[in-house]
Amino acid sequence: MTKILFITHTAAPSGAEIATARLARALRDLGVYVAVAYAQDGAMAQRMRADGFDTWILSHTFDSRTMTIADHSPTRLLAGTVGLARIGWALGDVATESGATVMIAESSKALLMGAVAARRAKIPLVWHVHDRVSPEYFGHVLAPIVRILGRLLSCGYIANSRSTMSSLLPRRRALVAYPGVESAPIAARAEQRDPAETIVTVVGRLTAWKGQDVFLHAAANTTVRPSHIYLVGGTFFGEESYHKHLEQLSDELGLPVTFTGHVDDPEEYMRRADILVHCSVLAEPFGQVVVEGMRAGCAVIASRPGGPTEIIESGVNGLLVEGGDRRALTAALDTLIGDRELRCRLAAAGIRRAVCFDIAESARAVAHFLRAVGAPSDTEVSAAWSRNAG
Repeated sequence: MTKILFITHTAAPSGAEIATARLARALRDLGVYVAVAYAQDGAMAQRMRADGFDTWILSHTFDSRTMTIADHSPTRLLAGTVGLARIGWALGDVATESGATVMIAESSKALLMGAVAARRAKIPLVWHVHDRVSPEYFGHVLAPIVRILGRLLSCGYIANSRSTMSSLLPRRRALVAYPGVESAPIAARAEQRDPAETIVTVVGRLTAWKGQDVFLHAAANTTVRPSHIYLVGGTFFGEESYHKHLEQLSDELGLPVTFTGHVDDPEEYMRRADILVHCSVLAEPFGQVVVEGMRAGCAVIASRPGGPTEIIESGVNGLLVEGGDRRALTAALDTLIGDRELRCRLAAAGIRRAVCFDIAESARAVAHFLRAVGAPSDTEVSAAWSRNAG
């Protein structure tokens, strides 16, 4: 019987951690045993514990911000790696105690922890990749190192999109499993409004690469401005200064913006909106919010390249624009704000498209993949580690 231990370096409620929680619930619904281990305590750890999952906190002193992608200091990277290895040693005991037959590392930091733990517990380690391993995210030095480590330290990949998979070193054991949305009755919502009454929502962590500043400039230049804008999302990992910048920018541009802060379930704000905008300036690994916006009945504008191109057929069930292109985003907003019938048509098609991203389907694919990875004997695991180390 497959028993899964998810491991992650942070318990902050950001996209990857929320996607992990959804997948864990869907796997449990299939009868698979799932446990979770966090390097630090936080909201997601508390939520998973409340949902009835066996949950471990590996350290009460670890701070995920001490080792960041933006900080290329060799001293800090070395110190962070040593700290993760120490946590990984304790994680090996957790893996044994939980009876896990496979571990899934939910980040590159978790991969380092899991590499130590998997060797101690003599079980396979799978890397669940939520970020594109590219220079735009990791830098020109770290990106190839992370790719190589992912290939050497794990027995296989699960990627959240084909775009993400394309950023990894090829291997035989690999699966694309979209994060998806949970099945639930679709609640009633208001009809699409007239142009002058249009409401626009942007959902996502307030961080520069998500492009909320580009959106605000684009919205300020529309022929008919939205009647209201919701920026739904909080700040993590020291990004408070960007939040303040966005508040100042919205005031300077005279836009009617409500900053909601972090919201556990943003569906309420999506159902209030006529248009949902995804405006990342870098290639989005997947774009859960795009699917969520479609499911909520919004007409969706999303940035390409990356995962959104695997979700949206532009002009059929949404609109795609080049990430960071302010003029293109203004034009797309003008098109949708000014054409209520087009919004209705795209929203209806979006609801149909969102059905294709049911998390239960992804969970079934993941469960099958993990059974194929299997629970090798001690000898097989040792041999696999010898091959990887070589």
